[in-house]
Amino acid sequence: MDKQRLIPLIVATALFMENMDSTVIATSLPAIAADIGTSPLTLKLAITSYLLSLAVFIPASGWTADRFGARMVFSIAIAVFMVGSIGCALSQSVTHFVIARILQGMGGAMMTPVGRLVLLRTIDKSKLVSAMTWVTTPALIGPVIGPPLGGFITTYFSWHWIFLINIPIGLLGIFLALKYIDPIKSEDPERFDLYGLVLAGIGLAGIAFGLSVAGLNLLPWPIIAGLVAIGSISMTLYVMHARRTGSPVLDFSLLRLSTMRAAIIGGFLFRLGIGALPFLLPLLMQVGFGLSPFRSGLVTFSSAVGAMGMKTLAPRIIRTFGFRNMMAVNAVISAVFLAACALFTVTTPLMLIFIILVVGGFFRSLEFTAINTVAYAEVEPSQMSRATTLVSVNQQLAVSAGVAVGAFSVESTMLYHHVTELDANMFGPAFLVVALISAVSGYFFWQMPDDAGHELSGRKALEISSRKGAAQAATKAASEETQNARDQRLG
Repeated sequence: MDKQRLIPLIVATALFMENMDSTVIATSLPAIAADIGTSPLTLKLAITSYLLSLAVFIPASGWTADRFGARMVFSIAIAVFMVGSIGCALSQSVTHFVIARILQGMGGAMMTPVGRLVLLRTIDKSKLVSAMTWVTTPALIGPVIGPPLGGFITTYFSWHWIFLINIPIGLLGIFLALKYIDPIKSEDPERFDLYGLVLAGIGLAGIAFGLSVAGLNLLPWPIIAGLVAIGSISMTLYVMHARRTGSPVLDFSLLRLSTMRAAIIGGFLFRLGIGALPFLLPLLMQVGFGLSPFRSGLVTFSSAVGAMGMKTLAPRIIRTFGFRNMMAVNAVISAVFLAACALFTVTTPLMLIFIILVVGGFFRSLEFTAINTVAYAEVEPSQMSRATTLVSVNQQLAVSAGVAVGAFSVESTMLYHHVTELDANMFGPAFLVVALISAVSGYFFWQMPDDAGHELSGRKALEISSRKGAAQAATKAASEETQNARDQRLG
């Protein structure tokens, strides 16, 4: 197998673990909460703490890979993620569980961005759409088997075992990485921006954590406001610092590139809406509809089935319509299918729910492939490590914000209706809110140039070929007309 396929498949091992882990937890959240004596919405801290850990440590991933070598950092990151998984399996309280999830986040913070950096430095830009497809297709197996497998284990065994699935997968990933990935290391690594990392870490943690607990009544409102304020001040100080340093951990100057700006702003809004789905849907199925974790998993995995069905078509669709046109329209289509979840009731046939989730998963996955690829369309090779860092932080914050907005919407609906117990009627407004936010992303995708990412999609070559074909056809038609006129004169 050549590098165009082998390297993406190795990187996909890390994505497989992360995707399966998150979907397993979402499906088993109510059972875990009941076992350790807390509520499902409170246990949302386990999800947000993982995402916050990612956001805090991802900024150091690019420099670390340049300094110590991508292969070594990638392998160690997988090992740290495995240790965190074991910690989750042994947890007896919310505190223990959150600490183990933070450790998983530290591993994930290096694992996926560094893997993506290896991909970008190994694969030619013209092959990047196809390579991204190879990366994400195996990774989607995690969400496919994660919910039903997690539900099966939780229903018939114990939730503790769902985290131990990562151990054999992680060992395989480490073996493949050490054997096949070249020890890519920068000959002249930049000076590490420790001061910037501290400022960015405090800023991201304060803002995201403050927002994530705002709807849970876990902390007094003055403390929540203080967390958000401290985070905002720290991020402001970081932005001022980044303008004065030559090697910032988060390089916002990349936003001057139109495709990167669309992928960051539009991608944040799109992921915020879609990021709430894996959190809201299992809760609706289990708490609202009373399904077992296993049956809930069988329903929710349909979204990943649709996503897998799209992957072989993605390069062709993007090449046909171009990044800008496809992403702007598809963002709205994806949001419509997300909003359709608000119509689900106890009496809605499960087959209809399944169909809506399959088709919606198709369009959502198409959008993710395009966002993940077009971000690097204008990035120079020397800027790749900074670009992957910025994109990864944005991606994780968006998902964290999506979970927070989803939970806050459910809490607000319960408060409006003066109820204290979750039921199926409390989820509809949350789905509509996150769908509307996702739809707005289409505006930012439409702001890209018409030829954005053409060298990645191959659309430019397609247009040149079409023009040549049209010119040849016109030449042929003119030749035939000349011949016909000559034949008529001779006749």
